[in-house]
Amino acid sequence: MSLHKSKVKILVVHNAYQHRGGEDSVVESEVALLRSHGHAVETYFRSNDDIATMPAASVAIQTLWSSRAAGDLSRLIESFRPDVIHVHNTLPLISPAIYWAAARAGVPVVQTLHNFRLMCLSALYLREGKVCEDCAGKLPWRGVVRKCYRGSTAASAVLAGMLTLHRGLGTYRNKVSRYIALNDFCRNKFIEGGLPAELIMVKPNFVDAPSPLDIPRDGILFVGRLSIEKGVVSLAKAATLLPDAKLRVAGDGPQAALLDGVHGVTKLGALPADAVRREMNGALALVIPSIWYENFPRTIVEAFAAGLPVIASRIGALAEIVSDGETGLLFEAGNAQDMANKLAWALANPEKMAVMGQKARAKYEAEFTAERNYAQLIDIYESVIREKHVTN
Repeated sequence: MSLHKSKVKILVVHNAYQHRGGEDSVVESEVALLRSHGHAVETYFRSNDDIATMPAASVAIQTLWSSRAAGDLSRLIESFRPDVIHVHNTLPLISPAIYWAAARAGVPVVQTLHNFRLMCLSALYLREGKVCEDCAGKLPWRGVVRKCYRGSTAASAVLAGMLTLHRGLGTYRNKVSRYIALNDFCRNKFIEGGLPAELIMVKPNFVDAPSPLDIPRDGILFVGRLSIEKGVVSLAKAATLLPDAKLRVAGDGPQAALLDGVHGVTKLGALPADAVRREMNGALALVIPSIWYENFPRTIVEAFAAGLPVIASRIGALAEIVSDGETGLLFEAGNAQDMANKLAWALANPEKMAVMGQKARAKYEAEFTAERNYAQLIDIYESVIREKHVTN
């Protein structure tokens, strides 16, 4: 009998962010997906909202080694008896101490790599608006000098200390049974950063989405946080280069003011999921002008599910996910004129964009549905459980 027919029991671990993002949504979606297939799923969640009431020294200690989290996990393992533990984020309140607790209990660990935190203090491979890989495969002392984590030398030193400690202890190499990268580009970056290639599988993000709405399409849509890594500077410049940008912007963030007063730009603010879905169904294209190595924006999957082609920066995994001229268009990252040219072409060729949208929907149905993702996830769980049984 295959393991998934006997219903694998999963313990999901995640340290939630203060500002909710795509990673938090992925965790919730995967938990719901597993439960919908009859799996018993227990969760161990901590929230960074707790940091506000904690002494800085306590946060630093927990970042390096959280005895509380390790103890909590040991008790959960004893009471729930999971077959596998799936970890998403451990920074800062959970810490890599939980990997050791899992190893002591003989439970295999799967870790999804949502960003580049294990190699880069900022997690983005981005510094001063440009790609930076200076710490890849090295001790991250440069990130401390440059205050790459939260603009703080002290916080950067703590994070660098955590990475150095657990690299030295062999935590990442020996205590994690399998890593999940979201695409081949990111997998290769993690290998360059020192993770064992044989431990890294590829499984993309997914959304469970209905068929596209049959409504008129017009204009360009941006969905996301209005911050430097998302390419808002070049997006604002590109909009000024178009006679009528017809750009609708769903999101908020520190660079929102850059779009104020730009002709043809409509700022919608942060929208609930249903409203974003309707915006996607009514647009000609989604624009993703990011200047960092996006791991796998769920907005792309949501767009493809809505039959919406994507106009994206030719950088990192974006150039792997979006097929130029097939499911969207690519432009040089940070090049406002190149972006404006692609946006103008899209606005002038709605019929061709509609064909790309059909191909985008087909790609979603082939690769990014909930059922496809469930099969991939269960295969990964089964493989580490089998390995654990063999070694025992």
